Amino acid sequence: MLNFNEKTSVLYHDQFDYPLNFSDLIKWQLAKPLIINRNLEVINKRGFYFLEGREGLIYKRLLRKRISAKKMKIAQRASKVLSFLPGIRMVAVTGSLAMQNSSEESDIDLMIVTSRGMLWTTRLFAYLLLFVFRFSLRRPKDKNQKDKLCLNIWLDGSDLTWSKKDRNLYTAHEIVQIAPLVNKDKTYEMFLWQNKWTLSYWPSAVRIQNKKYEAQRSGSLSTILEPVAFWLQQKYMKPKMTREIVTKTRAIFHPQDWGKVILGRLSP
Repeated sequence: MLNFNEKTSVLYHDQFDYPLNFSDLIKWQLAKPLIINRNLEVINKRGFYFLEGREGLIYKRLLRKRISAKKMKIAQRASKVLSFLPGIRMVAVTGSLAMQNSSEESDIDLMIVTSRGMLWTTRLFAYLLLFVFRFSLRRPKDKNQKDKLCLNIWLDGSDLTWSKKDRNLYTAHEIVQIAPLVNKDKTYEMFLWQNKWTLSYWPSAVRIQNKKYEAQRSGSLSTILEPVAFWLQQKYMKPKMTREIVTKTRAIFHPQDWGKVILGRLSP
């Protein structure tokens, strides 16, 4: 028998068509249960917990796990190529693929962390490199997303902490679920440490070590190239921008505010 906290965790993941197994219930334990205005009937079948009437999610999760394995191979190949760039400190899978919950038509979301002061120079060379190695890249308003790389989060190593106004249950989950593929100089651990606020929502999702880390500094060449690379890319993107975040130390491309959608569904 699940307690109410565990039931609301099942409810949260139901928004993503993702039934939980026993280990998931432990990992995705909420710091405090969601406030809802309805009774929750949770069924346990074949080792999965799901809301009443949602038994079909068992098959969907197993199917999406196989689909995700194929997409992960593409992400691993891309991350290996990107790792040769000196400005790359971390490449991580995010979104549905990080949860092994990708559909057949899903793209492949990646988050990139660069050395301090090298975000826009590294981003420019990263796209050139992926183009040379003939990876399929998702473009703005591209309806065909299947197996295309979507490098939608870029962070400078000096600016890893999520702002307070963007901290919520959804964002915390998105952060702690990421799966690093390239992790130089413990950049992943540094990223988690600087976003340890996530534990106030999902206290058992990751282990965050009580340490401080230093961002890798850029070389002298980037000091010359970085302002030019930023100006060129910002000029190219400006006519297409909607709610994207573009600064000298971060570039986040999420035209759809899924956090608002998901949390709106869960509001009492």
